[in-house]
Amino acid sequence: MELVSFSVTNYRSITKAYKLPIRRSTVLIGPNNEGKSNILRALVTTLEMLNRIGGFRIQRGRLRSSERFSAFYEWQRDFPVSLQKKSPDGESVFNLELQLSDAEISDFETEVQSKLNGTLPIELTLGQKQPGFKVLKKGPGGPALSRKAEQIAMFISKRINLSYIPAVRTASSAHEIVGELVERELAAVESDAAYQEALKAVAKIQQPVLDRISSSIKDTLKEFLPNVKEVRVSIPEEERFRALRRACEIVVDDGTPTQLIRKGDGVQSLAALSLMRHASESSGAGRNLILAIEEPESHLHPNAVHQLKSVLTEIARKHQVIMTTHCPLFVDRASIKSNILVHKNKATPAKDVRQIREILGVRASDNLQHAELILVVEGEEDRRTLGALLKQHSKPLAAAMSQQALGIESLQGGTNLSYKLSQIREAMCSAHTFLDHDDCGLKSSQRAEQEGLLLLADVTFTTCNGMKESEIEDMFDETLYSTMLQNRYGVSTLHPKFKGNAKWSDRLASVFKNTGKPWSDQIEAKVKAAVAELVETNPSAALNVHKRSSFDSLITALETKLDTIAASKL
Repeated sequence: MELVSFSVTNYRSITKAYKLPIRRSTVLIGPNNEGKSNILRALVTTLEMLNRIGGFRIQRGRLRSSERFSAFYEWQRDFPVSLQKKSPDGESVFNLELQLSDAEISDFETEVQSKLNGTLPIELTLGQKQPGFKVLKKGPGGPALSRKAEQIAMFISKRINLSYIPAVRTASSAHEIVGELVERELAAVESDAAYQEALKAVAKIQQPVLDRISSSIKDTLKEFLPNVKEVRVSIPEEERFRALRRACEIVVDDGTPTQLIRKGDGVQSLAALSLMRHASESSGAGRNLILAIEEPESHLHPNAVHQLKSVLTEIARKHQVIMTTHCPLFVDRASIKSNILVHKNKATPAKDVRQIREILGVRASDNLQHAELILVVEGEEDRRTLGALLKQHSKPLAAAMSQQALGIESLQGGTNLSYKLSQIREAMCSAHTFLDHDDCGLKSSQRAEQEGLLLLADVTFTTCNGMKESEIEDMFDETLYSTMLQNRYGVSTLHPKFKGNAKWSDRLASVFKNTGKPWSDQIEAKVKAAVAELVETNPSAALNVHKRSSFDSLITALETKLDTIAASKL
């Protein structure tokens, strides 16, 4: 069961947010005090109530219970203050649209005794009266479903599992979050027969002590209240279960074993989120975990933020993640409409990256302002040659470059990869990297991957068959530059030293040195610039047909990413 849309009317600062799309990953973006936290809190309140109301009597759309739900909703606090005088009986209204899987549709028919096409719209109202619960299904079957509200509430409550991490993660609140997660996980063993027998043994040992306490209290009370006949001190079975669930201590040993509650805010936040990850992996079949997080970047070092992004992406593959953030890193570039813009107490799905940048106050450089995808290359010569080659060999990429949707950025050295990728992420552009297949390129890629800035899918190396190391010039046909080398430097590509399996610059250095020519970084730069100029002049004849496979893979990767970006706007 997945939540596919959410609407809220008259909750705190939000007067109306209509049918917001909720996907596997949903990001609420906006300035401070504009309402994004209230929208998340409204969703959390709704889901907490749905977890709770299964089993209550529902008549005429209202829960019939003496229980109060002030832990979730307080009218004086949660109904808009500006409307309270005008609407003393006003209610906050929450609408959810749930999508059932094929198996759940079958279970629904069995448990509720009604058929469903897969979509289940419901409405929850909270105010000074008892909570309201309605099924909003239209069509001929709508009235029949409405009469089965109790069964439907029970069906939903058994299948939605909420975990909420607020923005203010103090020592006590972080420990409480961890405690709740541990309690939930330990509850799974309570159906074990051996566990139940052990608790019965504990209860049997405790009972004589409780009996003595009961007798002592009765004897004392009878002195003052002669009519007292019996006093009984007991531990309800559920309380005994609960006590064992919550009686946990978490010690983190990072050199010095320390209780989690005494660790810093960042460690506590990450501990809570680590257990969220565990909960998502071990969540029982049929229960969809919805993870709601306020400002996941709070208290964390930038490197930890990048790592956390990867964790949340991993969780979102299986469950739903909904978050508020000010951090461009968490913007969902794969699905633009998954980013909900909250501004002036209104919420709407984003239409393009420009809107998101404006809301977050991101100032992209001129090169990144319009670009949706950036190709990151090592040097200026690589930028020039690939610009010409991509235009020559791919019409979609040529069009994207002419429209400035695809840009090419030079690192001025492979060691700058992590820094450049951080800049690109802050500008909320997608990136793909094309690196030399040598020690520098591989180490830079590994470092960026460890820092959470790069996935293996985001990099292509200049691999050439039969070569341990290779660079972009290895992909070029020798006839392109052989005459230039002979005329300008007096060296020949026919020299035996140029025929080995070393990368192009190392082979060329050997040729220069073995023919009595000087070689230096400056000369290497000049030669590469001259080769780049030849590629720009004649890109159609530049590539060696036997060594261009990595270039063709680059084209495929870039075209696929641009297609994904275009699809995200639909």
